[in-house]
Amino acid sequence: MLLLLLIPIAAKAQMNNPYVDDKLIHFGFFLGTNIMSYGITETQDTIDGEVYHARVSTVLPGFSVGFITDLRLSRHLNLRLCPALHFGQRMIRYKNESGNPIRGSEDSYRNELEVLSLPIAIPLYLKWSAEREKNYRPYLIFGGGVQYDFGGQKERPLYQQKFDYFIDFGFGCDFYMKWFKLCPEIKYQIGFANMVTPVEQRTNLPKQDEFYIRALGRMRNQMITLVFNFE
Repeated sequence: MLLLLLIPIAAKAQMNNPYVDDKLIHFGFFLGTNIMSYGITETQDTIDGEVYHARVSTVLPGFSVGFITDLRLSRHLNLRLCPALHFGQRMIRYKNESGNPIRGSEDSYRNELEVLSLPIAIPLYLKWSAEREKNYRPYLIFGGGVQYDFGGQKERPLYQQKFDYFIDFGFGCDFYMKWFKLCPEIKYQIGFANMVTPVEQRTNLPKQDEFYIRALGRMRNQMITLVFNFE
């Protein structure tokens, strides 16, 4: 909706900041929202006579903030370093094939777990921009990086690994204002590390809660971000 409003305004306005893209280096920041999820591969193992299945049942919007350092490589190509802090959470729902109620260690029926995340990401991107049309310029962006998650609580049944590496790709559009560029941008992130912490590495984990982990073979981070860059 924001793009539909801005494009006609930018097309009719006089050209703002005609030389802003000629700078060798420029800086900025971004604010936005995210939706975190997992790509889950189940083990299909029999655990205490039951086979459990797990899936992400609810995706909830989070918050993203970060900084931008942009290096001009050519007329259409830029190299960008964009360290970011993300706040987010997921809900994972479990069920068994027998249909019996799931009981965890808290002496209550518990078939859904909340996983909180607070990753700091350091990605490096290549940004390819089309030709500028008056006050807007669409672009594609691709890159990857590493992140470390400060979220999670060790006392919870599901405690994910901290370190991950990922690729990121998306698109956006530069809108040239009088004093700065406003750039709505959407990206999709795919993580490659297995975020499941094995039972053997968990201390003080109640025996009744081991099935939450043993049902998961692989669990990879996925995230969609919608941010607004101010440059």
